[in-house]
Amino acid sequence: MDERLYLFTDGASRGNPGPAGAGAILKDQKGSVLRAGSQYLGQLTNNEAEYHALLLGLKMAREFKPECLICCLDSELVVYQLTGRYRVRKSHLGLLLAKVRREEQKFQKVIYKAIPREKNEAADRLANVALRGK
Repeated sequence: MDERLYLFTDGASRGNPGPAGAGAILKDQKGSVLRAGSQYLGQLTNNEAEYHALLLGLKMAREFKPECLICCLDSELVVYQLTGRYRVRKSHLGLLLAKVRREEQKFQKVIYKAIPREKNEAADRLANVALRGK
């Protein structure tokens, strides 16, 4: 059986850097939500918030032990850094990428996909809920 789960994550920052939040939603192949979460992150840039949102989602997905985890982000920069298309030039983003790599090792297979913002509205809402609830 090919058990795939889909992780949608989004980070938001007001001010870049500014108050930041993260949102993550884990869905099964039928689109049913298995888990959702959000977290206030403090003062971060938008790119840092995107990485933290992914880390939040990876931690949520661990307990489900999927054969394949497909991570859907609307941040092309982060997806392209994770897939090696872009180099990481900022050391603080490099540290976050290293944390993601450590989390990846807990899964059989992880795939990163850049998706349009309009297909990531639920994760965006959660990130904004985290910002309002600080």
